[in-house]
Amino acid sequence: MYEPIRTKAVDPRIGVHRSDYPRSSRSEALDIQLGGHLAALLTVTDELGLDGAAAEIAAQVTRLRGSQPARASRRAGSDEASLHRRAHDLAARALLVAASRADTTVAILAAERMDAHAAALDFAGAH
Repeated sequence: MYEPIRTKAVDPRIGVHRSDYPRSSRSEALDIQLGGHLAALLTVTDELGLDGAAAEIAAQVTRLRGSQPARASRRAGSDEASLHRRAHDLAARALLVAASRADTTVAILAAERMDAHAAALDFAGAH
């Protein structure tokens, strides 16, 4: 029914081997992803003014990335409920990646942050 392909496939990277491209392992990719989630969580945590939690998160970002993370300042007039929801979501993402890479320290930290932000949302909803 179909005509068979009679020509050799053309590779636009003539003379370049696959090994010439930088590749990251699954572990490295998870480290990068986890560092990104934690850095985003750190930004929201800084905006909420939670200095103790921010210091713990910053330590883990530094461990994963090898350098100090950029820090945000507290914003006046920010909607704290939306920040707590965002932080809860980011902590959940960090927990999933930490579990994938078997990083118990970050998994515990992320679970604690999820609990803290859920409690803050419950408290805000009750008042």
